[in-house]
Amino acid sequence: MMLDVKNLKVSFKQDGQLVPAVKGVSFHVDKGETVALVGESGSGKSVSALSTVQLLGGNAHVDGSVTFKGKEMIGADDAHLREVRGNDISFIFQEPMTSLNPLHTLEKQLAESIELHQGLRGDAVRVRIIELLDKVGIRDPESRLGSYPHQLSGGQRQRVMIAMALANRPELLIADEPTTALDVTIQAQILDLLAELKSSEGMGMLFITHDLNIVRRIADRVCVMKDGEIVETGETKAIFDAPQHPYTQKLLAAHAAGTPDPASDSAPVVAETDKLRIWFPIQRGLFKKTVGHVKAVNEASIQVRAGETLGIVGESGSGKTTLALAIMRLIHSKGGIRFNGDDVHAWSTRELRNKRSEMQIVFQDPFGSLSPRMTAMQIIAEGLTVHKLPTDRPVRDLVAEVMTEVGLNPETMDRYPHEFSGGQRQRIAIARAMILRPKLVVLDEPTSALDMTVQVQIVDLLRDLQRKYGLAYLFISHDLNVVRAMSHRVMVMKQGDVVEVGTAEQVFKAPSHPYTQQLLAAATMNA
Repeated sequence: MMLDVKNLKVSFKQDGQLVPAVKGVSFHVDKGETVALVGESGSGKSVSALSTVQLLGGNAHVDGSVTFKGKEMIGADDAHLREVRGNDISFIFQEPMTSLNPLHTLEKQLAESIELHQGLRGDAVRVRIIELLDKVGIRDPESRLGSYPHQLSGGQRQRVMIAMALANRPELLIADEPTTALDVTIQAQILDLLAELKSSEGMGMLFITHDLNIVRRIADRVCVMKDGEIVETGETKAIFDAPQHPYTQKLLAAHAAGTPDPASDSAPVVAETDKLRIWFPIQRGLFKKTVGHVKAVNEASIQVRAGETLGIVGESGSGKTTLALAIMRLIHSKGGIRFNGDDVHAWSTRELRNKRSEMQIVFQDPFGSLSPRMTAMQIIAEGLTVHKLPTDRPVRDLVAEVMTEVGLNPETMDRYPHEFSGGQRQRIAIARAMILRPKLVVLDEPTSALDMTVQVQIVDLLRDLQRKYGLAYLFISHDLNVVRAMSHRVMVMKQGDVVEVGTAEQVFKAPSHPYTQQLLAAATMNA
């Protein structure tokens, strides 16, 4: 037995009291097997995993036993923990932007771990880094060695995290939502890669996820967690074929379904582009001479009406988010952009600032987009203050109302982001956008960090808000099931080009482009 967890209890000190997060959990991971911890956000999955190598910090009180290859980890000295962390046990964390150093290039961050644990130097390190980046699906990896984390898409950053975790060929890999930010084709590649490593190197894996389709594909055994306890455990096939606990049955039944209300072809156009081009210059030398361009988006023409959702799908790095940021005038672009009939490029700084309340965005990484120094109440209410919007009720009442809408307890509004789970932080980000009642909302992977039951709630919520307020959505996602449930029309992007546009029904039932067919085939394989 490689990892053995017995009667693990974890509490956190809050307001002078101990609040239990994990309540007597027991499980084990054998050499060469994959065990999945499944449950809703806040159920204690990540806390249980972090406890294995004492990564919870001084605020945590841990009881029970965690042994790795027969050695006790709870209470182990720092020297033993350093030997195990990153070498024998590696982590892939859920939010890569908070795990990668923003001041270091990819080469430096990967080299640090390889040099420390493997003793490689010079060209050998560089060769190993390029091999790892190629394995996890980074195109032209050699040209990316000098890139910083902010220069990568969310999915690309996650792939770098996976490469770092695999760099030292660990005996146990603890993967906390490792494919959350990845599109379906790369997700399939990563799952195949992890399965291959498990088979070839006898690596054990503790896989934490809310995506039950992935669990079905990769796990040997499943532990279902709810409110800090394991409520059901067993072989994967047995759990999926005949779940015993009502909570497990609820999880398996949850998936985004249905379609949005029909959109009117006569509704006013909220946002449109005409041959929009976004190229980033590649500069070299002392005088920063432009020697080429990264062609992020090539001549994209789109249109979205009031009450309509345009779903944008494609691989990470295909230009989806870049296109949306240009429409919001958050990055420079060439070509036509119109918002409610106005030329966006013609707006002065003052006019742009005044229009910001009408166009909002929910980012992919909620932890990176929420200020750690502000409470949930301050974060959600900030837009009302910045835009000096008139309110007929106390601000706290408005915040409480929108928190309830997105499935958050209003009593938690005075907590800070680090006191919420990943899924709860995403709901705060959605509430911050929705409280302004905008006309256009860019939703950049808004459900990627959410468990299945909450995904259903958020999809229903977004459709209800659209129905009530006539909102126009640009919905960016790699989850094709959610895209289908949300979108009236779908646009498919590949390497900066728009390769297919059509109604959701046309694109999903009769895709015309080979790349769209490939995406749908990968999604079916993962299901």
